[in-house]
Amino acid sequence: MAIDLKGRTALVTGAGRGIGRAVALKLAQAGASVMLNDLDRDVVFETGMLIDKEGGAAKAMPGDVTAPDFPEKLVNATVGGFGSIDIIVNNAGYTWDNVIQKTTDEQFQAMLDIHMVAPFRILRAASTYIREAAKKEIAEGKRVMRKVVNITSVSGVDGIAGQAGYGSGKSGINGLTKVMAKEWGRYNVNVNSVGFGFIETRLVAPLGSEIDMKGKKIKVGVQQAVIDAVKTHCPLGRSGTVEEAAGPVLFFCSSLSDYVSGEILIVSGGARS
Repeated sequence: MAIDLKGRTALVTGAGRGIGRAVALKLAQAGASVMLNDLDRDVVFETGMLIDKEGGAAKAMPGDVTAPDFPEKLVNATVGGFGSIDIIVNNAGYTWDNVIQKTTDEQFQAMLDIHMVAPFRILRAASTYIREAAKKEIAEGKRVMRKVVNITSVSGVDGIAGQAGYGSGKSGINGLTKVMAKEWGRYNVNVNSVGFGFIETRLVAPLGSEIDMKGKKIKVGVQQAVIDAVKTHCPLGRSGTVEEAAGPVLFFCSSLSDYVSGEILIVSGGARS
């Protein structure tokens, strides 16, 4: 069964690289029009060009989803640019790890802001359109299902040492998922989380890499011993690819999940921390 998202508009944050780019490409390949967001201007426009090259429809709006006024601008641009907003994938995020005694207030708050506060603001901004559209559709006797997929992590479910901030943020988004599934069920919106284990992105590359977050250099990556241990502890014997990570997200964005809501799907190759 081919997944058909023609006539649907999706908003994907963190769409410049990794899982976010893979999700955006899959949604576009299924026929959705996609609004792309990323903090990094160059890579998000690159994702847009990839979609254009395949004959898909995409617009890009670079910007910082943690800025208080940006989520509303992003949602308004999506509705203004495509006429609707039917799918929201809250994917933007990064890790900033340390043991708790070395974790600063700034570090902890940054993890909450990107993984929990930003998705909250995006959903709040989208609520006006979603509620008004749903009420009109219901009055006309139509059932139009919309989708929210919040990206979480095994760290937010089982905990990973050294991730007090990241694990708290990812746990928080799971709580928001559960609440919104109950609030928005009346509007025919499915709200679910997909929690990833060890997926091959720059965040789990060998230790020593850095990312630039608003002028601050943040070390990311994991020790080689941890990378090697994945093969030992994962029943599949390997880490996952971004394309494999995007597949379950596509499921939650499609009609195949129309009676699934408030769930947390762990995608870890069978491994749990």
